[in-house]
Amino acid sequence: MENEKNGRIPFDEDNYTHNISKNNERSIDRRSFMKTLAGAAGLFAVSTLPWGAVAAKELMGLNNKKYPELEIAKLNQVAVGDAVEFAYPGEHDSALLVRLGENEFKAYQNACTHLRCPVFWSKERDQLVCPCHHGFFDVKSGEPTAGPPRRALPEIVIKVDGGSIYAVGVKRYEA
Repeated sequence: MENEKNGRIPFDEDNYTHNISKNNERSIDRRSFMKTLAGAAGLFAVSTLPWGAVAAKELMGLNNKKYPELEIAKLNQVAVGDAVEFAYPGEHDSALLVRLGENEFKAYQNACTHLRCPVFWSKERDQLVCPCHHGFFDVKSGEPTAGPPRRALPEIVIKVDGGSIYAVGVKRYEA
């Protein structure tokens, strides 16, 4: 009898899938898949709403944002054609002031709009230069003139008062 069991199917059935129950089996068809996909997309959309609200609140309040007034330099310390580096609006935000004429000043945040490399004033070229990827910016408008940058440098609002040059704000970027 022991020899009869060896090499034989243990049950009378000739189907090895006898333990799989096809009734109440969970299946997913195209309609169920699309419902699941739409539900997941809806859940993702709803979960991002708080962050969108925070971003919208920040963007809506940019016009009302108050910046500190910071003395950059004395008028007699900056010659026409020279530049001064300073930090504005925060202590880690590097900026650059250029004196273009007797009463003409321009200041920009000096992080290139391409990959945030530092921007330098080139008196010889009369341009702001980003040496990382050979980006050039017009000093009067901050607009890129050559290289990979596509956006203008953020401009800092300047005020001259009592023989000193002050930074008083940052202009909002116009698309």
